[in-house]
Amino acid sequence: MNTLERVATLNRIRKLSRLMDTAIGIPGTKFRIGLDPIIGLIPGAGDLISTSFSAYIIYLATRLGIPSKDIQKMILNIGLEAVVGTVPLVGDLFDAYYKSNIRNLAILEKHLQATEPEIEELDSTLHNVKEPMANR
Repeated sequence: MNTLERVATLNRIRKLSRLMDTAIGIPGTKFRIGLDPIIGLIPGAGDLISTSFSAYIIYLATRLGIPSKDIQKMILNIGLEAVVGTVPLVGDLFDAYYKSNIRNLAILEKHLQATEPEIEELDSTLHNVKEPMANR
């Protein structure tokens, strides 16, 4: 996987993580939720669907070469959220606060910053190129 593909994969992980955990702002507060606790409200299938999205994010992280110790932390985050998420209502509230996908994104970004700082630099450069001139 070349550097541009790695940046694209990282950005896909970022978008999915934010969609699942922080996409929706709660009016009048600074608190944000994502689709994860909302999907979790679907009896039975909701937690399975949310866990599948989270597993896909981990799959993408493995393509970026994240070490197994970090993968284990990521799986633990998802496992905890999945187990607690099965408890009606309490689990959905836990999903809204714990935000396992954002935690896993932080683990991935910490690893990439330590091992491949050029990915962040390229991502910043590409982001600035995409912005209209008036916003710079």
